[in-house]
Amino acid sequence: MSKIWNNYRYLILRRFVQIGILVLFFGANAWGWKILEGNLSSSILFGVIPMSDPYAVLQMVVAGAVIASDLLIGVGVVALFYFLIGGRAFCSWVCPINMVTDSANYLRRVFDIDRAQLQKSPISRNTRYWILGLSLIVSAFMGIAAFEFVSPISMLHRGIVFGMGFGWAAIGMIFLFDLFVLKNGWCGHICPLGGFYSLLGKFSFIRVHHIEENCTLCMKCKVVCPEKQVLHMIGKESLPVLSGECTNCARCIEVCDDDALRFSIRDLIQNKKTGE
Repeated sequence: MSKIWNNYRYLILRRFVQIGILVLFFGANAWGWKILEGNLSSSILFGVIPMSDPYAVLQMVVAGAVIASDLLIGVGVVALFYFLIGGRAFCSWVCPINMVTDSANYLRRVFDIDRAQLQKSPISRNTRYWILGLSLIVSAFMGIAAFEFVSPISMLHRGIVFGMGFGWAAIGMIFLFDLFVLKNGWCGHICPLGGFYSLLGKFSFIRVHHIEENCTLCMKCKVVCPEKQVLHMIGKESLPVLSGECTNCARCIEVCDDDALRFSIRDLIQNKKTGE
């Protein structure tokens, strides 16, 4: 039992957080709960603390909207949180789409779809950054927060909280795309929100740290990692994962039987001081 917990403890916690957030939003809409009201773009915690998605507000700014002070405070709260915890922690700990894409990636491993497909990705991981830039340009020209109108994240969230409409089609397309076309295709290659948080995540404090002397090169970490390129130091040297593209999902830590990966703040600070 303890081995199962050790191998899935962070995954269980992530699902608890993701589903818990949806339940709180649903409860606010259905039963008037005052714990977490609003949506993933703009919400208020305990009726006091505003929280705003920095990417959504940035689109509003370039679209020419006048931003209220509570939105700016909310941006500061969220940006500070992810700066401390890890920018793309949103992707693995909060975003409901993560449950969809993780399910697709699990089935890819079960049916060995990766082995049956070419290893070369048809879409660059940098595509998300181009889409990020394009969304801001479109927002500026059209005077709207462009990505918010087509975001599958918002569709799924609104669907669960307020009732699912055509959002099922978008979610189904993402699931099938990740399952049959490209592993981690949406989150790792296309989603501009993930790209935005990866830029913010470059400066966060909590990192996964690799301990080279413990590593036996089993490569289980790279099998489960949604952004395996960030684990470039495996088998080479002891280093923290400095790339902002790491989602801090901790699956690599869970599956490592050698205790060669762990979360660390102290090692990151020490690494920067020594210039390694």
